[in-house]
Amino acid sequence: MNIERDLERMAIQEQRLCFAQFDNAAAWDLGTRLRSRAEVIGIALAIEVRVARETVFFFAMPGTTPANADWARRKRNTVELLHNSSYAVGLSLEGEGMSLEQKMGLPARDFAVHGGAFPIRVGTMGCVGVVTVSGAPQRQDHAVVVAVLAEMCGVPPADVALD
Repeated sequence: MNIERDLERMAIQEQRLCFAQFDNAAAWDLGTRLRSRAEVIGIALAIEVRVARETVFFFAMPGTTPANADWARRKRNTVELLHNSSYAVGLSLEGEGMSLEQKMGLPARDFAVHGGAFPIRVGTMGCVGVVTVSGAPQRQDHAVVVAVLAEMCGVPPADVALD
């Protein structure tokens, strides 16, 4: 893994994975697609989709624990504050040799910089919500979210994949 290359790819993801519109029905669709994808690839995820800081979809698959829901909350908090994917924030901080607490004074109990949370963007409106998964290793959590967002946004997944 090359941190600089991954950060460049994630900047492309965040730019290209943008919706023309996004509402509660789209949030539900996103959540159910993530659940289906996780079932197909055989991973258990806690899945959360929020719009305007309200939870519209939450599902904890069999095999997850309450800790996965807590990880999702912490990753989501990071994206709601910074409007960047939790994985990009984490890799950027890793490259700087810092933690989010050191850089911004944010407690690890409420903010996590592990992969799996991604901003939901609408045209020129910017970030209108967050999609978060937790249950797999962080790079895989991130990849699952990106693949489903790419599908919904009409972007070929290979164009935005990290690998």
